[in-house]
Amino acid sequence: MSVRRAEPGDVPAMSRVLTASIIELCAADHGNDPAAVAAWTRNKTPEGVATMLANANLLMFVAEASDRVGAVGAVTRTGEIALNYVAPDMRFLGLSKALLARLESELQALGFKEGRLEATSTAQRFYESAGWRPDGPQASGRVVNGYPMKKALAG
Repeated sequence: MSVRRAEPGDVPAMSRVLTASIIELCAADHGNDPAAVAAWTRNKTPEGVATMLANANLLMFVAEASDRVGAVGAVTRTGEIALNYVAPDMRFLGLSKALLARLESELQALGFKEGRLEATSTAQRFYESAGWRPDGPQASGRVVNGYPMKKALAG
């Protein structure tokens, strides 16, 4: 298993991971509502992922196992974890944990003493088990609203 910076050649695989993860693993959040799924995955096409990868304010990473991209993550230069998704068929291999550790390290390298993210209902327990704590009420105003969380970063 390895975690590395994402590259342009990873875009198709990243798109597949993001879309499959949202559709198959996040039903608790989108309720299998086609409109909610469409809204959430709209920018997860290869073109959308390429745009994200080109965004200088977003640092994107992939976790691989058996030479296959199995998880996708990103941090912002403003101190947030913006993405952390795993392929449904690659869950429970440690990819998400390894990716989260890398994302936290990247935030530290950017000078942040505290990280922030917005967790899905699906991922809340995962983040809590990694030391993240609730940081306010559920967000509102979007088709899918997450839960703000924060964590003091070592260092």
